[in-house]
Amino acid sequence: MADITLLVPKILKWEGGYVNDPVDRGGCTNMGVTIAAYREIINPRGTCADVKAMTSADFQKVLRRYWNRWKADEIKDQKLANILVDWVWGSGAWGIKIPQRLLGVTQDGVVGPATLKALNAKDPVSFHAALYAAREKFLNDIVAGNPSQKRFIKGWMNRLRDFK
Repeated sequence: MADITLLVPKILKWEGGYVNDPVDRGGCTNMGVTIAAYREIINPRGTCADVKAMTSADFQKVLRRYWNRWKADEIKDQKLANILVDWVWGSGAWGIKIPQRLLGVTQDGVVGPATLKALNAKDPVSFHAALYAAREKFLNDIVAGNPSQKRFIKGWMNRLRDFK
């Protein structure tokens, strides 16, 4: 089964320290944790100053929430768990709904027994390739729909390649 401790360094490799880029739709962010995620998981009244002062323990708590959204402890293949959790980390429910479509299960954005059964029954190598292609398309579609996001595409693609 997959192990979250193997994903932590991969996420942190691509997530820097504190930023508050007005073009970034996530708003103020630290270690990849947006203000919205911070408020949802750590402190509902959190401010950008709180995000900036966020601890490693806060980061771990937030990542665990995304890991648990995929019930990744029940995913047999680490590479699949990594790419799936990173997708939901970066794109919310789309990181579940699009993989569910590829699995041929209900696209409800909730990982349940049917999603896990279908995922764990797939050949991990070929399904990883399908996920990779779908995520690449998803990222390019973001830029096509909102050209202001073009400045991020190179970094997004570099990150995605690291999950290949």
